[in-house]
Amino acid sequence: MTAQQNALELNQAIRKAQTAPLFDPRFASLEKSTFSQSASATSGLTYYDLETGAKLLYPVLTPLRNSIPRVSGKGGVQAAWRAITAINSSGLRVGVSGGNRGGVAAMTTKDYIATYKGIGIETNVDFEAQYAGQNFDDIRALAAQTGLEALMIGEEALILGGNTSLSLGATNTPTLVASNSGGALATGTLSVICVALTLDGLINSTVASGVQASITRTNADSSIDTFGGGAAQKSANATVAITGPSGSVTASVATTRGSFGYAWYWGAVGSETLGAITTINSLAITANAAGTQAAASLPSADNSSNALVFDGLLTQALQPSSGANITFQPTGAAGVGTPLTADGAGGIVEIEAILKSNWDLYRLSPDEVWVSSQEAGNISKKILAGSANSAQRFIFDSQQDAIGGGVMVTTYKNKYSLAGAKSLDIKIHPNMPPGTMLFLTRKLPYPLANVGNVMQVRTRQDYYQIEWPLRARRYEYGVYADEVLQHYFPPSMSVITNIGNG
Repeated sequence: MTAQQNALELNQAIRKAQTAPLFDPRFASLEKSTFSQSASATSGLTYYDLETGAKLLYPVLTPLRNSIPRVSGKGGVQAAWRAITAINSSGLRVGVSGGNRGGVAAMTTKDYIATYKGIGIETNVDFEAQYAGQNFDDIRALAAQTGLEALMIGEEALILGGNTSLSLGATNTPTLVASNSGGALATGTLSVICVALTLDGLINSTVASGVQASITRTNADSSIDTFGGGAAQKSANATVAITGPSGSVTASVATTRGSFGYAWYWGAVGSETLGAITTINSLAITANAAGTQAAASLPSADNSSNALVFDGLLTQALQPSSGANITFQPTGAAGVGTPLTADGAGGIVEIEAILKSNWDLYRLSPDEVWVSSQEAGNISKKILAGSANSAQRFIFDSQQDAIGGGVMVTTYKNKYSLAGAKSLDIKIHPNMPPGTMLFLTRKLPYPLANVGNVMQVRTRQDYYQIEWPLRARRYEYGVYADEVLQHYFPPSMSVITNIGNG
């Protein structure tokens, strides 16, 4: 073999070695592996596609707070005013004889006071939460924003039904009627206890979590406040004998002024358990109570009022001396109650009675009625289901090839007005309990009444925020206001309550 041939073979061997794959047993598994999409969004070589900024998916519905004027107070501990509520209240005749003077008219006056109350709520952000939220959202700004919104939501509930002065007292003893059919109660003796609830008590009570009676709250500064949770004193127990296995019991109590709900406890004597919360004063019991709170755990005291808040519109209207028109629907069938009644002429009997009474007594024509979703639906059904001769007004907004289903009654014609028929706006309130309607008059038809706003929030100090000095590795914020709700003429309000669903 020549030197030239040896060189050629060597070059061929080198090229073959360079193109041959390098094999090492340690990398055998890598030769077989491939990249694939991870089954988890947070593992593997996967980008986490998180949009920056938290989505704030909660309602902040404060229609009364938004529409009622806010005015500045002038110090002091309470807002006070005096009113002339009637002129010539004795009905003195105005005829006079020749050359003589007339009689002296009597005037009726009344003093009003409303004590200022502080409202507030706290939020905080620890340092680590702030670090972790960088490049995602401003956590401290979120804490301030959500604190203010939470305060506004709480304030709205107070404006509607805050209660500092109307104590419910002891709930009336239930009246029971047993039946040997219609349920699944076994033979034995059933004991029933009832607890009347204010709006606050109703909003914050469920069968699962129970009724809040006396509340003790530890605050952000470690101070402690104790106040009523909106529950009246529980009733005495009532008992009835049942014949099973298909037994049932109807229970009812006399309505309590200022109550918007009733919590019902039943079971063996001494072992009554929460089983239902209703917005009417009756209940049909067909099975054992499903809750866990025992009536025995409730204090034997009235915890319906809260000394830390001001009276809301419903409470001011329901005061025995308010002069407002208050209508309690009759008990009706237990568990069903008495719904609103269609008058067969496109109206509602109970609404007509309220409007007529407002005119006859005070020459007032309400501007709006606040209702729950239950009453909004029922009013629409009853008006639309009136007789063939019903007086109804339909407004059509049609488009080519387009028609929408569903009908909603949004106004009600009030025939009792000096200026002729007037529209009463029907509005849904997020905190209005089923079975209750509140009528409001925004402007008094009295000349020179010296009342700019029929109702207003009077503030010693409107909303303000405090960022407290650091006392731990945590930013702490408080949002507060100091205010009271004034209503200059409570007789201009009306309430229908204890309305059955139907």
